Amino acid sequence: MENSYKFFKNEACKYYPCHKGIEEINCLFCYCPMYLREKCLGNPKYIKKGDRTIKVCINCTFPHQVENYEKIMEFLKK
Repeated sequence: MENSYKFFKNEACKYYPCHKGIEEINCLFCYCPMYLREKCLGNPKYIKKGDRTIKVCINCTFPHQVENYEKIMEFLKK
């Protein structure tokens, strides 16, 4: 596959597919590299738990979409 460094799919993973509604899931960013950033490129939800705010990314597919590789890499450079 051309540009294979941008895409990895692990259909043997017990969690695959981890998100519904996306045809080609890119597992390269299984753990989102933007999770610890307050603002990210995805669409997380935030919930209050006691005095803490928790970022919930369960419905975010941004890092798993093949076309977002370059956007994520540019974002992380900042």
